[in-house]
Amino acid sequence: MVKTINKLRSKFTTLADGSDAVLSMVELLGEEDGPTIGISASVHGNENAGSQAILDLYRAIKDQPLKGRIVLLPVANPRAFAVNHRFTPLDELNLNREFPGDPSGTYTQQLAHAMTEEFLSKIDVHIDLHSGTDRPTVDYVYIWSDEALSRAFGSKILYRPTSGKGGTLYAGTTKTVTIDRRDMSIVTIELGGGIVDQTPYVERTVEGMLNMLRHLGAISGEVKSAPEQIVVGEMVVIRPTHGGWLEPLCPANGEAIKGGELLCRIVSPYDFETLEEIPTPYENGIMVMQHLSRNLVEAGDYGFIIGNMGSAE
Repeated sequence: MVKTINKLRSKFTTLADGSDAVLSMVELLGEEDGPTIGISASVHGNENAGSQAILDLYRAIKDQPLKGRIVLLPVANPRAFAVNHRFTPLDELNLNREFPGDPSGTYTQQLAHAMTEEFLSKIDVHIDLHSGTDRPTVDYVYIWSDEALSRAFGSKILYRPTSGKGGTLYAGTTKTVTIDRRDMSIVTIELGGGIVDQTPYVERTVEGMLNMLRHLGAISGEVKSAPEQIVVGEMVVIRPTHGGWLEPLCPANGEAIKGGELLCRIVSPYDFETLEEIPTPYENGIMVMQHLSRNLVEAGDYGFIIGNMGSAE
């Protein structure tokens, strides 16, 4: 069984209203030795499907036999989370571009440093949960340092980047935490989002994480085999160049889209004119992120992510 559950609060600065800025974590200690697994969510404040999934995961495992230690960081960026905003409102910085952080920097830079020192440097496995913000919906898993663990989540589409992204969690470094550590398994999950019911995505995330925990030996049970999976090494983010209603025209996430097919049209809410039609960029592509409903967008908002099947594994 879980031997001990501890609520951890680590202060890293003081806010102008006099309150403490803290990392709030929940630690579950097992009765047997095993890996230390960290699970985080809401690095971006408008991606809360992962935070919901961590709540449900906690309820599912807190009374189960556990080997090792699990550290849950359900809300990595509380100031952005509270106002449903992607970036930290205090300094408008993207937390996921500030690692390893700076203890003498702005709020977000101090937060990144605190996460690096108090969370990332103390775990063997890192599972980081993201979603498609509050407009588009996304569905894929990154392959970083542990392909088997990435596959164990069970998503159809996996993405193998050809290079890291500076300042992100998965490229963040200190003396002891780096993507190059051979003994640290890192998985980034992108699932959910959009102005739709998040329940199916939360349930999938919980089921996927439970399978990952079984794969790691942290909880008992048979590891479910992954479905047929596609690994893409090239993806493109597509953004509209006009604001207005985005009307989706594309297939579902995980489905093929061929050259010449339209992803969407942008329509003026005021005079009903079509302002823009956006085609898929690849002759042979696969849907990774899209809008599931007619949404109001500005020029430059997230629109779609398309994977290139021409170079897929």
